Amino acid sequence: MRTRFALLSALALAACGGGGGDSGPPVLGLGTLNLWLADAPACGMDKVFVTVEKVRVHTSSTAGDADTGWVDITPPAPVRVDLLTLTNGTLAALGQATLPAGSYQQLRLVLAESTGANPMANAVRPSGATADVALETPSGLQSGLKINAGITVTATQRVDWAIDFDACKSIVQAGHSGRYQLKPVLQALPLLSETGQRVVGYLDAALANGAATVSVQQAGKPVRTTPTDATGKFVLYPVPAGEYDLVLSATGRATAVMTGVPVAATSVTTVGSDTLRLVPPTSASAEVSGTVSKGGSVANTGGAVRALLTFNGGPNVEAGYGAADATTGRYRLTLPTGTPVRTTYLANATAFTWTPRPSEAGKFRLEASVLGVTTPQTADINLTGYLTKDWTF
Repeated sequence: MRTRFALLSALALAACGGGGGDSGPPVLGLGTLNLWLADAPACGMDKVFVTVEKVRVHTSSTAGDADTGWVDITPPAPVRVDLLTLTNGTLAALGQATLPAGSYQQLRLVLAESTGANPMANAVRPSGATADVALETPSGLQSGLKINAGITVTATQRVDWAIDFDACKSIVQAGHSGRYQLKPVLQALPLLSETGQRVVGYLDAALANGAATVSVQQAGKPVRTTPTDATGKFVLYPVPAGEYDLVLSATGRATAVMTGVPVAATSVTTVGSDTLRLVPPTSASAEVSGTVSKGGSVANTGGAVRALLTFNGGPNVEAGYGAADATTGRYRLTLPTGTPVRTTYLANATAFTWTPRPSEAGKFRLEASVLGVTTPQTADINLTGYLTKDWTF
């Protein structure tokens, strides 16, 4: 696996579009913006391919396609990448450009269209399938997928940012048609240091090879998520400096939460070791499902339902997420019904002592949302078996 800086070295040999390359000496008043692509796990997919043609940047968060002031960051050739290879801290280089120092508030990720000579520019391979399926992309793709950002480019300096492409929340099935749509969930994250901004930990070896997902969350919202690798190890990167809840989720296991996990810009936070592993307790599970409708229609609502687990005294964490089918509006969540556990982060811990929370077993707050509606709907449930919950907006 090439490191991020090895990729940068190769990339620097080629000129980039828009503001130009980074081959000459620093120019007063100009800085360099270097971009990377990161990913979270994809639910129910073996592969998720996207082809990036370029990234556009602008100082205004409201700039339109035809406005002046856009700078294009273009890789030497379109970057086709399987997002599911970008796990455990692996990044893909998108390009760099020299541009005026200042604050840039908007990014546009421009993907190639899956048409003509390149019908599989953007495609998915559902779990267990042997062939790729073209991914239907939003209309107006040439203008790019908008990402709000607050990127400061300093004169004579290079800044690095990653675009986090959440594949799990971005791929939506369309009924039983065999079609899949892209509903992108994107965010921009700063890369401040190769030696920091990461959480490294070790799960039960039985949960290796993606059998579990690990996330760092704040106020019930995941910031970075990754599956375990072939040994049960996980690396969350890049993570902005701060304090987080580390959430462990796996089929057949209870939700396990470690609070107060610190992340620093210049050092690695390590949780456990190869011989000291995080082992969530076993648990039964149950399914909650239903439909999401908006204005009397279940199609193309952009709906999603997430399950929040609320510990008495905190924290609140996201324990599950399901997108509504683009055709039928149906969603499905499989959640643990067993007793969740929590512990508090301790640097250089020699053992992990989980505190069972039986009063919170099977108790979730469901939160449903659709495109165009600011306020989500919520419902508290006590999940002991199969449950149906429909949502009408």
